[in-house]
Amino acid sequence: MGFAMHALFLLLGVLRGFCLGFWHRGMVIVPAMLLTGYGYDSAVGISILQMACSSVVGSVANFKKGLLDLHVGFWVGLGGLVGASFSGAILTYTSHKVLLGVFILVTLYALLRFVFVSKKAQEQESKKLNPATKDKAILVAIGAITGIFAISLGIGGGVLMVPLLSYYLGLSPKQSVPLSLFFVVFSSISGVASLYQSHILQWQYLQWGLLVGMGSVLGVLVGVRLIPKVSASLHRYLLISVYTLSLVVSIYKWF
Repeated sequence: MGFAMHALFLLLGVLRGFCLGFWHRGMVIVPAMLLTGYGYDSAVGISILQMACSSVVGSVANFKKGLLDLHVGFWVGLGGLVGASFSGAILTYTSHKVLLGVFILVTLYALLRFVFVSKKAQEQESKKLNPATKDKAILVAIGAITGIFAISLGIGGGVLMVPLLSYYLGLSPKQSVPLSLFFVVFSSISGVASLYQSHILQWQYLQWGLLVGMGSVLGVLVGVRLIPKVSASLHRYLLISVYTLSLVVSIYKWF
């Protein structure tokens, strides 16, 4: 692999990490990889591997800030560990065109939800959650369902998990976003193992994914530092633009 290819994967990682740190969303790796001519398998595999790097860094930062409840996060992570273990079989036996179509729908849902969810809903007050047996079962189920779909599509899972945690357990975005990032630590590791065992994620892809992961750590730090310097309206406009571009690229590759 030449210097130019190393630089490309590092740049992709920085872009993804920046989106994660700046918007708490990072659905850019799969469209970017498809645009540069890579197949859906490699795009998803590289996306999942870099998630492991950025999610660990982000979760440590959230824990230090007191935003991550590990007692709750454990159960979500356990579900993600189980759900993501099916990703290899899903990618093996499901048409890539079908998976890309689902990716397009999820991206469209994320865009519409961000545009139309009211500011009041986004600023919902946090509640204290001490999971009883029923709540633990719900957390595991949400983690498993999100892990099955999110990892197979090469996305972090926050776009699916945040509304589920809000609907079933009444958690605010300030609580659910750190939980969804912590969930990725478990689901991405399980997903990498599943894809590797299914011979989807080759050794070369592991190297590329680690390069993207290194870049994403840098991107997260840059994105977090830049948030206070940008107005809320510009922040919103840029996010809508990124989602729209991802949709356009994905739809183009789908056809």
